[in-house]
Amino acid sequence: MTANITRHTDKFGTAPQLSPTDMTEVAALGFKTVVNNRPDGEGGADQPTSAVMEAAAHAAGLNYEYLPVISGQITEQQARKFAELLATRPGPLLAFCRSGARSQNLYQIARGGSTTAPSAATAASACNWSDAQDIVIVGGGSAGIGLAASLKKRQSNLQIAIIEPSDKHYYQPSWTLVGAGEFDINDSVRDMASVMPEGVTWIKASVTGFDPDNRRVMLDQGNPINYQHLIVAPGLKLNWKGIPGLEETLGKNGVTSNYRFDLAPYTWDLVRKMKSGKAIFTQPPMPIKCAGAPQKAMYLSCSEWEQQGVLKNIQVDFHNAGAVLLGVADFVPPLMKYVERYRANLHFNSKLMSIDGPAKRAWFEEKDANGNIVQVEKNFDFIHVVPPQTAPDFIKESSLANAEGWVDVNQVTLQHNRYPTIFSLGDACSSPNAKTAAAARKQIVVVAENLLALRSGRALPTKYDGYGSCPLTVEKGRIVLAEFGFGGKLLPTFPLDPTVARQSAWVLKKDILPSVYWNLMLKGREWFARPSAD
Repeated sequence: MTANITRHTDKFGTAPQLSPTDMTEVAALGFKTVVNNRPDGEGGADQPTSAVMEAAAHAAGLNYEYLPVISGQITEQQARKFAELLATRPGPLLAFCRSGARSQNLYQIARGGSTTAPSAATAASACNWSDAQDIVIVGGGSAGIGLAASLKKRQSNLQIAIIEPSDKHYYQPSWTLVGAGEFDINDSVRDMASVMPEGVTWIKASVTGFDPDNRRVMLDQGNPINYQHLIVAPGLKLNWKGIPGLEETLGKNGVTSNYRFDLAPYTWDLVRKMKSGKAIFTQPPMPIKCAGAPQKAMYLSCSEWEQQGVLKNIQVDFHNAGAVLLGVADFVPPLMKYVERYRANLHFNSKLMSIDGPAKRAWFEEKDANGNIVQVEKNFDFIHVVPPQTAPDFIKESSLANAEGWVDVNQVTLQHNRYPTIFSLGDACSSPNAKTAAAARKQIVVVAENLLALRSGRALPTKYDGYGSCPLTVEKGRIVLAEFGFGGKLLPTFPLDPTVARQSAWVLKKDILPSVYWNLMLKGREWFARPSAD
């Protein structure tokens, strides 16, 4: 529990959901008061009630206060009450909710430059941004930067702010090639400042929550930012902690992943040195970023081992938590030819549950033909792990999310289903398309045109067709260029059979698309970016 406490000052901290047994440790850490901001029953039967938490706090010698707040719906009265608690209760004070975000937001609003309860006017005056920002974009990834550039190209006088905490911007589609020794990792990263579109304000902060009724975004530092229209494009969360034992062994013991900048080179180091043994590749439950990437790592590794003449000495296993090799049926037959060529063993409905790197053992939960769940233990010399993936916590816990935790949008217009001033695109939105940079490239046009139409009082003109692309690197020098939309409909850009592995597609991915990304997509130049459904 200790590691989960965030100390904002020497007198105030926040934490995710506490348990009754945590109270003794909270007291030992010097806190005097605990404030519970999570409504009873929000997390179901597993969530301890306020009464239980109060009894445990008092037993540990702590003061206890219950101030329940619904995520994304902080009221002036609640902020005033929280300010009162800060001013009057013994400190240091520790506030908690499901993730700590609501408690942090309350603190930011309540302090308002004063130790007394803020009025609505005080909270507004404490905001450094007001309504001067026409458009606020959450996320400085492919979708956020590309959209800001596209909007500026269309209407240069727009006042746009991007909220992004990272100093670096990554071209993640290249990491599969890095893991195969075919791309320089240093060419996949640039300073965030260098890709920020001209005339766009960069707010270097993290989002902690949303107040859509008052058109405001809560930040982890400073005051909230107000907006006229909001774009939510923060990407998704790679849940490395979701597999016990994984974080401790990543980057050593033969455990790697192309889903992280610092690990993709390690993948190549392992592949090129491996001459015999057992190699495992995993894929978690959907949805994930680039659904083809887990098996692409397998194909490229096998291609290298085949070229080196050592593939016959290596047992290759692909453990897929899903029931099919790829969700678009047209591409399964050509992929199976490579599975057979590389003698890879396919294990469907097989989910990685835990890993012991030093012992080189992994445990899987598998479902047999009768639906029975069995535990399977596997030894490995090399394992490429793709972590489980979810929407970011500040999205899941907000009023913007659907039941699955993604930003709840109309899949055709990408406008929020309940808040018309909000749009979302990229990996965090609920549209049932493949979560790829190629999808974001098409979504940028949809959101840019629909948002500007909305601002001028016109009907939303542009429809998203669900386009996504997955260049399936089945061998070194050849790619099956899978392009498809909603329902698995094939949407090839070029008049060629898309199920055939081609050298030209390899050249496109390796040599052309990186330049398209840096010099066109992030600059608002929309080459082949218009969706087919206008």
